[in-house]
Amino acid sequence: MSEPEPDLVRGGFELVGDVEPLWKALHQHHQLCLPGFAYHPDETSWNNRRDEYRRWLARPDSFVLVAYAGGAAVGYALVEVVDGPDDTWVTGDRVAVLQSLSIAESFRGRGLGTVLAERVEAELDARGVHDVMIDVVEGNTGAERFYERRGYRRVMSIYAKFSG
Repeated sequence: MSEPEPDLVRGGFELVGDVEPLWKALHQHHQLCLPGFAYHPDETSWNNRRDEYRRWLARPDSFVLVAYAGGAAVGYALVEVVDGPDDTWVTGDRVAVLQSLSIAESFRGRGLGTVLAERVEAELDARGVHDVMIDVVEGNTGAERFYERRGYRRVMSIYAKFSG
């Protein structure tokens, strides 16, 4: 007998506490993808990210989708909707930024990322938002392939010089 499909819940900041372990796992994954930098400890990273989530989710039309299985969060996608149009590319009056998408290791490769991405796109379509931007950490080739399969294209690279 197969496990039941996770339940998806859409909401705002009230759901953010449930995704802490998923953010920390993503933060650790980023460090594996791009070693050689000084990274915040998991707890500091989470506190900083949670504060960003609070700001992003305060914007109209922004939302988080959380997938639950057995009462625990096993995946999530957090979307901020910002004012457009973009200054470089032709976009609508609002642009979505997929700020985070993380899947619990035990649920990877089972289609949950696709389910979340499809639901994000449906939620955005319902809001009349048709332009989406996503940042992917350098070296995260799995995420790059995932988004490319969904029709996304690389449009920019970010260079950084950190003091740490």
